[in-house]
Amino acid sequence: MKHYLIIGNGIAAAGCIEGIRSVDPDGAVTVASKEPHEVYCRPLISYYLEGKAKLENLPYRSADFYGSMGAALLKGKSVQAIDPAAHTAALDDGSTLSYDRACFAAGSSPFVPPIPGLDKVKQKYTFMTLDDALALEQALRPDSRVLIIGAGLIGLKCAEGIRDRVAEITVCDLADRVLPSILDQTCAKMVQDHLEAQGLRFLLGDTSAALEENRAHMRSGKTVEFDVLVLAVGVRANTSLLRDAGGEVNRGVVTDEHMRSSLPDIYAAGDCTEGMDISLGQRRVLAILPNAYMQGFTAGVNMAGGDRVFDNAIPMNAIGFFGLHALSAGTAFAPGDGGECFEQRSERGLRRLFTKDGLLTGFMLIGDTARVGIYTALIRERTPLDSINFELLRTAATTAAFPAQQRAKKFGGAV
Repeated sequence: MKHYLIIGNGIAAAGCIEGIRSVDPDGAVTVASKEPHEVYCRPLISYYLEGKAKLENLPYRSADFYGSMGAALLKGKSVQAIDPAAHTAALDDGSTLSYDRACFAAGSSPFVPPIPGLDKVKQKYTFMTLDDALALEQALRPDSRVLIIGAGLIGLKCAEGIRDRVAEITVCDLADRVLPSILDQTCAKMVQDHLEAQGLRFLLGDTSAALEENRAHMRSGKTVEFDVLVLAVGVRANTSLLRDAGGEVNRGVVTDEHMRSSLPDIYAAGDCTEGMDISLGQRRVLAILPNAYMQGFTAGVNMAGGDRVFDNAIPMNAIGFFGLHALSAGTAFAPGDGGECFEQRSERGLRRLFTKDGLLTGFMLIGDTARVGIYTALIRERTPLDSINFELLRTAATTAAFPAQQRAKKFGGAV
């Protein structure tokens, strides 16, 4: 009987457990979880604060998940070191676990910038975990003034979650637009206008240069008074454990398409890894939930002796703020890099499709996000645009843009 060890307990770990069990129903599976919780859906923590989700809605799998999968969950147990030669992992309680195959799924951690005076701020929080959300909840008051440093996805979802709990929210970011890693200027402006209409205040192209207990001195010379500070500058892949064990690491753990790391019998999955982004043609960290699950499942299948690859990863983000939905995927190449952009505006929203070398490489949709799987499939499958009616797809995500034979094969003839 094989012994499997999974380091981490996020979405990638759940996928890994299910991948293992799809091949090996009997092997021993142990999950070492730094957090004291069963696997839960991290994006829901903002909806919990907003009152749209209860704590019992947060779990990613049913209450009997670990039992039904025959997996032992070690809550609040952190792996401190891995010995690849001995096939052992040392825990923070002094114990040691042995494994035949291991999956490193340690996720990522918030980046806390070294802002002068940060140590003087008593009410400061990050916003990545359930415990972060619970701690922030305790600090909020109806008259609280909140400063969020970071206008990315984490910072804006936090703002949405707490808006009705506080008096005012200011969001700052060195970038000149909101969601700078996933939206261009045009799409970001639409989202920012919508957020400002909900009462959020933005200081973009600006950030805190120094802090006092309740005051931020901005680089622009402005000051912002606050009661609660939220640090949402970004995240970094948790790679040190594998690096210290001798594994190959760049911005994330380097893996192949079978999710094998450079260390023998150790796989890796989720936000701690980097892989090939087929829309960009380069390796990078793709820290999104669907990729984490698929990477974990792939790793689990191969750990158990199966043969599976994950070789069509692309960045994807489906988000919504106060009723406005936005979706982006792939890579938006600029004209200087050989790319083209096709834009379609309507009463229902904004559609921007990005192409290069006769392929759809990315898209951004604001408002109207129906049937976007068609665009995603074009990117993943690298479908030549001259083989379909791309002009029709510029205005609507419709299967009618595909030749009849291809449409029948892909969609069962649906129109």
